[in-house]
Amino acid sequence: MLSTLQFIRNRLAEALWVRPLLMCIVSVVATVIAYLLGRWVDDSLVPDISRESLQILLGVLSSGMLAIAVFAVGAMVSAYSSAGQTATPRAFSLIIADDVSQNALSTFIGAFLFSVIAVLALMNGFYSGSGRFFLLLLTLTVFWVVVITFIRWVDRIARLGRLGMTLEKVEAATVRSIGRYQRSWLWHACAQEDTDGGIEIRGADIGYLQRVDWAFLQKWATQADLKVHAEVLPGAFITPDRVLARIAGKPQAPLEEEEINRVRRAFRIGEQRLFDEDPRFGFIVLSEIASRALSPAVNDPGTAIQVTGQLVRLLHRWSNPQNESDAETDNRYDRVDAPCIPLDALFDDAFTGIARDGAPMREVMIRLQKAFRALAAVDEDLKAVCERHAEQALKRAKLGLALDEDYQSVADICKQPSA
Repeated sequence: MLSTLQFIRNRLAEALWVRPLLMCIVSVVATVIAYLLGRWVDDSLVPDISRESLQILLGVLSSGMLAIAVFAVGAMVSAYSSAGQTATPRAFSLIIADDVSQNALSTFIGAFLFSVIAVLALMNGFYSGSGRFFLLLLTLTVFWVVVITFIRWVDRIARLGRLGMTLEKVEAATVRSIGRYQRSWLWHACAQEDTDGGIEIRGADIGYLQRVDWAFLQKWATQADLKVHAEVLPGAFITPDRVLARIAGKPQAPLEEEEINRVRRAFRIGEQRLFDEDPRFGFIVLSEIASRALSPAVNDPGTAIQVTGQLVRLLHRWSNPQNESDAETDNRYDRVDAPCIPLDALFDDAFTGIARDGAPMREVMIRLQKAFRALAAVDEDLKAVCERHAEQALKRAKLGLALDEDYQSVADICKQPSA
């Protein structure tokens, strides 16, 4: 249930209309609160505020907020476009979900709606003397919130969509995905049983597997006294001929098509990959950004070197979980099993594109070799995979580097004995 709510929350965070709608509701409620306070408090207890002064103040607020809201939308669209052009379109969902930008746009729209509703109510005699006083307090509060929000937003919009911030957001999203995966039962859930046979569950749609409702599968399998062997993990590309899961065991009664469809609906398939439950996607997006930087049109090896450092941090976190599930006590999903994410797949996602596109660049290949050596030195479990990918990168460097001295510099680092 919690994972489902988290998934829905993340999707709503990517929708630009949600927070403005909430702020519009808050604005309407604020004007009603000022009216109710005016009815409860006697006019003689508060200063008398003229209607004309409030109209001028609210007029300034409404005209200013409309202009700022239009400017904010233009700046955000420009930042979103820049993120897609300088980094990768796969990072767009992270940029559009930026909290500061969405809060700023929502505040500007909410303040505009508040001022319009307040002016209409004021001109039609909706507020008493004390009501105008409380409306003034609310208006000054709105002014203060708008000024603080605008200052924070200007600082953020200056960096939003820039490559550096996009890289930070992708790394942060990958860290969250890795942490969620390591805290779940999937971290120790490498399926060891022979899953051949059984009732096959195949996808009805074509797209990427975005999430799996493991809690539902566990509950359903317990009630049916069966086991569900998942064949895929979030991030897999699903076609109607691909098996999503196999149902093992002897059902008490033949499974009807409706029961099979219930199991199939636990596998959510969409058009795009998501960061939420797919740790590999973050590695792929970072590698894409590095490959774009290494293209002849961009020619930015520094970005590829920076991305390599980020990948080293992520792989170190992968092999050294800060908070992992307990394989012995976590038996919540004893009726469900799933494949694991192999280290080779993570290394392929992370480094193959960089090694391929950076092969003609001495500095990139040297940085790759140093990255492999660093990972092998601090994480013994990664040593074999690092050595294999270091050899592959060296072969690519031999084909890509025109100068023998450049290749020899890369080879010297690769062939140094590991600590």
